[in-house]
Amino acid sequence: MKITILGSGAWGSALGLLLYQSRHQLTLWGNLPEQLEMMRTRGRNEPALPGIDLPRDWRLEAGLARAVEGCEAIVVAVPSQFVREVTRQLGGFQGPVFSVTKGIEYETGLTMSGVLASTMPGAAIGALSGPTLALEVARGVPTAIVSASSDPETARLGQSLFHRPTFRVYTSQDILGVELGGALKNVIAIGAGVCDGLGFGDNSKAALITRAIVEIRRLGVACGAQADTFSGLSGLGDLTVTCFSRLSRNRGLGERLGRGETLSHILATMAAVAEGHPTARSVHHLSAKLGVSTPIMREVYAMLYEGKDIRQAVADLTGREQKAEDSGKEPPAAGPPLSAGGPDRLANK
Repeated sequence: MKITILGSGAWGSALGLLLYQSRHQLTLWGNLPEQLEMMRTRGRNEPALPGIDLPRDWRLEAGLARAVEGCEAIVVAVPSQFVREVTRQLGGFQGPVFSVTKGIEYETGLTMSGVLASTMPGAAIGALSGPTLALEVARGVPTAIVSASSDPETARLGQSLFHRPTFRVYTSQDILGVELGGALKNVIAIGAGVCDGLGFGDNSKAALITRAIVEIRRLGVACGAQADTFSGLSGLGDLTVTCFSRLSRNRGLGERLGRGETLSHILATMAAVAEGHPTARSVHHLSAKLGVSTPIMREVYAMLYEGKDIRQAVADLTGREQKAEDSGKEPPAAGPPLSAGGPDRLANK
């Protein structure tokens, strides 16, 4: 197929390499001319993918209209805060569009598939998510991911496009749950990094992850997602790798906070966006609107947006009231399940 990837960062480039290896006709769009020139002349995308040789003969475009001209499928790999701005220019596209961006739009509460449904109403929307560190994917490290869509044919198309001997793709129709798992774990990973920066051990991180998946699932079910999705690759799998890996930007942001660096300095010196930062704000807003308790994500938000002292945030978490681990079941979704894309009912509240 003729496929265009929007976004020339680490993830877009790594997925482009997979598609190129499967002999698809690939165009990679990016808005950083110097980055495209490096890929064109040196076959490298550094520091995004250090040491990875990229094809010299794939098509690189800085013009959006030219990049999508004649393409049969689009992969959206731009940071979440730019997805609406970029894709609203492609409203007439009628083919399959796959989001590989993990985030929640603050103003609407929509996941990225929901944003795409509003900006590209004629497209067939899918999403790919799972424990997928871009550098490891580019190196050919065995990896598994989920291709999700409310339309089974679109989910299967994503599976067939991306499946490789070292890149196993499963399908799911719970696109909302798959996307929420991928977005919310980035917030938790910042908290995990704080634990690393403060010098805590593996006991602490294991406890954090175990309790975090509970509140991720609680919020996801309240939004209309299926509870079981959060036990899979796009939930627990993605949460685990993002919280433990030295390659995780979100974990790295938290570690630097734990070591005493200021947030403004960290953000100014990061080579790429850590999606957990804007997502923490979106999740705080979403949890409050739905009345869902998310204590770990609440403390991460407080550290990032309210200037809360790191050690006080940890003390407030560990000092919460005593309770039983099995005290209470998952709350039922309020009303009928929401459409894929997130809690758009909140937009008018």
